[in-house]
Amino acid sequence: MNRITTLELKNMKERGDKIVALTAYDALFAEIEDRAGVDLILVGDSAAMVVAGYETTLPITMEQMLYHCSIVSKAVKRALVVADMPFLSFQISVEDAIRNAGRFLKESGVHAVKIEGGSVMLETVRTLVQLGIPVMGHLGLTPQSVHQFGSYEVRGKDEVEALQLLKDAKLLEDAGAFSIVLEKIPARLAGEVSHSLKIPTIGIGSGPECDGQVLVNYDMLGLYNKFKPRFVRRYLEMAKLVEDAVQCYCQDIRSGNFPSEKESYS
Repeated sequence: MNRITTLELKNMKERGDKIVALTAYDALFAEIEDRAGVDLILVGDSAAMVVAGYETTLPITMEQMLYHCSIVSKAVKRALVVADMPFLSFQISVEDAIRNAGRFLKESGVHAVKIEGGSVMLETVRTLVQLGIPVMGHLGLTPQSVHQFGSYEVRGKDEVEALQLLKDAKLLEDAGAFSIVLEKIPARLAGEVSHSLKIPTIGIGSGPECDGQVLVNYDMLGLYNKFKPRFVRRYLEMAKLVEDAVQCYCQDIRSGNFPSEKESYS
C-alpha cells in the first residue's frame, strides 16, 4: 500500500484521476475512511462545529487541533493527512505560522497544513514551503472570515471578486502551494481556476470541474443535522440510525431485556 503524497496528487491531476478527500477528527473514522480508499484526509477546523458544538470554526485552538490531528495521523496508513491551521495560528506573523505549522508536522504527524486566504498569505505560504512544510491553499468561502463576509453565501459571483480569485489561485501556485481548496464558488469559475493551474483543486460546493472533492464526513454521513448545505450529498442518515439504536437500548434496559443470560457471566 503506497502512501499518497503531494507529488502523487499532482500526478493524479495530470492523469485526470479525481482526488477523493474527506474530513476526519478521530482515529475510528480516519481508519475507516483510509481503508475505504480516501486519498486525502483533512483534519478540519470544522471540528469546532461538528465535534465541539460551536456556531463557527473560530473558537478551536492549536492544542485542540493538535490533539485531533495526532489521533487521526496514527490511524492512517495510506491517505495524505492535512491539518487545518486554526484562526490566528498563522495570521499574526510569518514567525507564528512557522512555529505552529512546524508543530503540526513534528507533534501530530500530519503531512501538510492548510491555510485560508489569497494574496495576503503569499509570504507565509512561500516561507513555509521553502522550509519544507507543504501548504494547501483555500480560496472562495473561507469560514474563518465569516464575520467579515457576514454570511456563508457563495463567493466570486461578481466579476471583480472572480478575477481576484483567479489571480490569487495563480499566486498561491507560484508561492509553492501543492493544492487549493475552492469552497462555495460558481462551478464555471471553479472550472476556469482548475484548468488554469498545474496543481490540483479540491472543490467543496464548487461544481464538478475541480480535480477532486471534499466534504465534512459528518455531513456526508448525515450525522450533523444543524443544517444541510445544498452541496452536500448524504450517503447515510446516521443521526436517525444512532437515535433509533439508542432508543432500543433504553427500552431493552428498562424492560429487563438487556442484559440476557447469554450476555452475563456465571
